[in-house]
Amino acid sequence: MSEAGRFGKRAPDRAALVIAALLVLAGIAIAISTARMGGVAGYSPVGPKTFPYVIAAGLFGLGVLTALEAWRGNFPEREHQNFGPMAWIIGGLAVQMLTMKTVGFSIATGLLFAATAMGFGRGPLWKTIPIGIVFSFIIWFIFAKGLQLSLPAGPLERLF
Repeated sequence: MSEAGRFGKRAPDRAALVIAALLVLAGIAIAISTARMGGVAGYSPVGPKTFPYVIAAGLFGLGVLTALEAWRGNFPEREHQNFGPMAWIIGGLAVQMLTMKTVGFSIATGLLFAATAMGFGRGPLWKTIPIGIVFSFIIWFIFAKGLQLSLPAGPLERLF
């Protein structure tokens, strides 16, 4: 049995230390941004700068506590990460953002639907892309025609 196994100690969790550093940096960035924010002093001590400072302090505190726990190695062992499904979903989001203005809401969101389905291991693309486009078109129709909200229109939406 190794030293780490006998005494229950593990090496510091690097991923948790990175998360802790990001939390601390986010708290500091919010605090600096809030300090630079202009404004007129009001009659009340609780103003528009109060809550960003509270959020910054909370993030900073969470970062410090996360770093302490990571340094002690108190986080449970993580399962093996499967990056394939995440790549499908993130790729689908990227495709949707890049094509929304050119191909319209229905087609771009249908592609996102299909990529997400592939990420979850459901259905072939030849089946999920048309299903996603139909569902997205129904959503576009409800929002654009029924609620009079503006969503990007492409060639499919211009037919209606």
